Amino acid sequence: MNVRSSNGFFSVLRGFALFWSVAASSVLAADAFHWVQHVPGGLEARAISENGICPELLVDGVSSLMNPRSTPGDQYPITVCALRLPLTTQSLQMGQTKIVLPTLTPTRILVIGDTGCRLKGKRVQACNDPVAWPFRAGAEHVASLKPDLILHVGDFHYRESPCPSANSGCAGSSFGDTWEVWKEDFFSPVGKLLAAAPWIMVRGNHEECERGGRGWARTLDPYAWSLDNGCLPSAEPYVVDIGKVAIAVMDVSTADEEAVNEKQADRYRQQYAQVAREAKKPVWIAQHRPIWALESTMPKPAGDNKTLAAAAASGFADNVSALFSGHHHVLEVLNYEQGFPTQFVSGHGGDDLSTTVPTHSDGMLINGLQVKRGIAKVGTFGYSLLEREAVADSTAWTFSGFDYQGNLLLKCSLRGHDVNCE
Repeated sequence: MNVRSSNGFFSVLRGFALFWSVAASSVLAADAFHWVQHVPGGLEARAISENGICPELLVDGVSSLMNPRSTPGDQYPITVCALRLPLTTQSLQMGQTKIVLPTLTPTRILVIGDTGCRLKGKRVQACNDPVAWPFRAGAEHVASLKPDLILHVGDFHYRESPCPSANSGCAGSSFGDTWEVWKEDFFSPVGKLLAAAPWIMVRGNHEECERGGRGWARTLDPYAWSLDNGCLPSAEPYVVDIGKVAIAVMDVSTADEEAVNEKQADRYRQQYAQVAREAKKPVWIAQHRPIWALESTMPKPAGDNKTLAAAAASGFADNVSALFSGHHHVLEVLNYEQGFPTQFVSGHGGDDLSTTVPTHSDGMLINGLQVKRGIAKVGTFGYSLLEREAVADSTAWTFSGFDYQGNLLLKCSLRGHDVNCE
């Protein structure tokens, strides 16, 4: 090849490179949202495209086109794109945007839950008021904390009924299992936080199939979506290794609360044993519904889940040391006399707050299990932060609860099964 033809060849290459760069930027602009999440057996990059085109990613410098995960359908005029990532991935880029990847041993884990804005019948929250529903401003604040991992303990979707016509607090809100609702309740307010760190997504009861399940299945479900299934009634657990500790993700979204469902209890009992065996190290279980936690004390202690309590009645494996949940709209930590795992509840992310939870529950019996030490911070929106302690014991963590202004609400030291709170 002579010099002139060589120059022409490279000019063509540069032209193609410029074309694809512009094309990638165009696709990126159309992708309203992108993130990385843990899924069974590994990692997945996801993006939501509103023009039907899946973007290209650079994975360790190699170009890879994302694949359609879910295609447009009724009330969902979006394409959700996905690309499975090797756990050994060192760099990930979309256009000019670098995407944050997991660290092998995260030291700062953000825990949030129950973040949507409630519109259901007579229970109406002022979704347009940043004080009454502070999740958008709160998400911007916590993004600045630069967590290594984000654990959402469920209930993303809350706008189920229309806003009353005379109510300016929620005027203009969409409702139902639609993309507009999922965008208003989660994707739009989560903003920068979505791409700030990898996520673990836990399914809540508001993501049951007959509620917000179609949106969950299309966008956040760690398992594959299919047009035939539409929404999985329940899913198998999976384990995320974060170094010396593993997080087992459970789908207990449909667990019956008021009475024992024996069929469900038997399934959960087997799953609790399964994740403890698979992890082969200290385990934290992340599930939306708590087992023995308090929502109220009137006329008697209430808030436990009868089916999950039956599943766990004989105890957990020794390596299961903590449970992380939401469901109750409060910040709560409960340690039990019988040596069961400590229960952390971080359900104060945005939805209407619980106001009848006792601030101290030492000595109370909850469905036969006695609370050794129990503390709650009631009536305050916020988030929780798990920070690995720089000590020889690699299972030592500090659990702190904050409001969305960054004010400390409570602080606990977690070492194995032992927890001590200020």
